[in-house]
Amino acid sequence: MAQSSKPDATLNLSGGSVAAGIGYSWGNGTLSYNGKTYPVKIEGLSVGAAGVTRVTAKADVFNLARIEDFAGNYAAVGIGATVGGGGGATVLRNQHGVEIALLSTTQGASVMVGVEGIRLTLVN
Repeated sequence: MAQSSKPDATLNLSGGSVAAGIGYSWGNGTLSYNGKTYPVKIEGLSVGAAGVTRVTAKADVFNLARIEDFAGNYAAVGIGATVGGGGGATVLRNQHGVEIALLSTTQGASVMVGVEGIRLTLVN
């Protein structure tokens, strides 16, 4: 995993679940890459805290050589990487080899990735 190097991009997300701990979820955010920002849609994350139905998260993005490689299906490949000197993050990788180290920024809540992974899409 590339998390020891400088990230190629950063991702800020906000979203929620229909019911906390249930698999259905949604969200959106922004990807900052090469001095530009891109709107992002996210599907497949759920909130891992009772009573919390909205969550914010940030991620460092690695191995992103072309913006076209960002969109895709991401599967968990590890847990516990450090993001920005903070706590443990869930590390996900897509079919293009792009990795994101995802960390909840909502106090007392975590973001959970189901067995199907998550889908990130650039919004036009």
